[in-house]
Amino acid sequence: MAGAIIENMSTKKLCIVGGILLVFQVIAFLVGGLIAPSPTTAVPYMSVKCIDVRKNHHKTKWLMPWGPNHCEKLKDFDEAVSRQIEANDIVFAVHIPLPSKEMSPWFQFMLFIMQLDIAFKMDNDLKENAEITLDVSLAYRDDMSEDWEEIAHAIEIRKLKCTFGSPKTLESEGRHYDCDFLPFMEIGSVAHKYYLINIRLPVNERKGINVGIGEIKDIRLVGIHQNGGFTKVWFAMKTFLTPSILIIMIWYWRRITLMTRAPVLLEKVILALGISMTFINIPVEWFSIGFDWTWMLLFGDIRQGIFYAMLLSFWIIFCGEHMMDQNERNRLSGYWKQVGPIAVGSFCLFIFDMCERGVQLKNPFYSIWTTEVGTELAMAFIIVAGICLCLYFLFLCFMVFQVFRNISGKQSSLPAMSKARRLHYEGLIFRFKFLMLITLACAAMTVIFFIVSQVTEGHWKWGDITIQVNSAFFTGIYGMWNLYVFGLMFLYAPSHKNYGEDHSNGDLGVNSGEELQLTTTITHVDGPTEVYKLARKEAQE
Repeated sequence: MAGAIIENMSTKKLCIVGGILLVFQVIAFLVGGLIAPSPTTAVPYMSVKCIDVRKNHHKTKWLMPWGPNHCEKLKDFDEAVSRQIEANDIVFAVHIPLPSKEMSPWFQFMLFIMQLDIAFKMDNDLKENAEITLDVSLAYRDDMSEDWEEIAHAIEIRKLKCTFGSPKTLESEGRHYDCDFLPFMEIGSVAHKYYLINIRLPVNERKGINVGIGEIKDIRLVGIHQNGGFTKVWFAMKTFLTPSILIIMIWYWRRITLMTRAPVLLEKVILALGISMTFINIPVEWFSIGFDWTWMLLFGDIRQGIFYAMLLSFWIIFCGEHMMDQNERNRLSGYWKQVGPIAVGSFCLFIFDMCERGVQLKNPFYSIWTTEVGTELAMAFIIVAGICLCLYFLFLCFMVFQVFRNISGKQSSLPAMSKARRLHYEGLIFRFKFLMLITLACAAMTVIFFIVSQVTEGHWKWGDITIQVNSAFFTGIYGMWNLYVFGLMFLYAPSHKNYGEDHSNGDLGVNSGEELQLTTTITHVDGPTEVYKLARKEAQE
């Protein structure tokens, strides 16, 4: 009778907690799907061919593709040949944004990719493994009457990867190659209203610069930036979730400090997970609206890396603390084999990010993938990180297998135990299975929604209702991991009720050795966790 009462009460309470978290999870998906627009917008730009015939190609004046002070334009390169204009005197100009529009700090970042229109010509064929040299400059201004201020200038080299689907004969002249997109520029803030890009293709036959690259007809750019409406929704979620996680984290640690014992390893790891989640949540992005913080993309990558490293470490330690054997694991050094690959992999990805986005803080046109050395270095870091991730999951799967094997052994002996002692072990087993189920559900939802967001067109339309799938993925998954951390700290906080040592040991009927093994988990005699309490609240009666 008592066991039925306990089971009903624990089930009821868990259903209430799970129901509340599920409601917030659904809200997180709906906010992105129904309120927020698509996360990003892609805008195509066609460069305008400008003529610059002055000596030394001025360093201060910029060539505008349109407007009252627009440059002298060329229709095509045939006109340049007829007017005897050299390739070094041609500048490809792109104004951002398009006419009658303005950029906004709410766009957060700008990413540009380049596409070259290269025509086949018998006497100017595209060589194999050809490289194109770009002399690029970026400037800004906040008023159409102001002068342009330079942001960056660089000479970059890009490898051309093109295919030609027709035989290279006279009849095929004029047809275009099918070329891959090239990485062009990434900047981590949009602090100004107007931007101007000037691109030159310097030719030096003696040095082999821009020789054998075919007949370039046009340069196209595709600019990608975050939508301002999505940014506002994203900032609002961060602003709401920051105090939520912070409050539950303070409450959780206060519960632990009230205990007469020292915090155990799992409690410390859960706190560290909460701190890393709070670090992600803190909406420092609000400052990017008023300040030109180009390092925000790099800073965001670092924050996410810290959280994922803590999450992976928590799963390992959680499994270890539920082994239910006689080994002492209440030290981080006991997990060095499992945590080591996490540290090495995280360090490799950090170095890779610094080599890419770190350099882009000074040169937004830089890409580590444009040179053979950079590509090999990047691939080396990614491969090492991938190997570490595989090792981690092997360790994790082995530990989960061990825990379930030990659980099976305990379950076979449960009927022979006293009722209170049986409830104690059932609570321990239930806690592990409950979190494993939630963890698998969160991981599965992350993978499923990522795949759906990649294979769909970005939105679903049901009647008059349009659901933004990509936005729902970002807000839903972000909210889900916040709820996961919130639920961990709530369900695994020690109880405020004090179960005396003699009373607890007497009711449970456990000997000192068994009590010692349970103190390596957070179900300590000084106070059970909320989940454990739900499973054995009435056992003392």
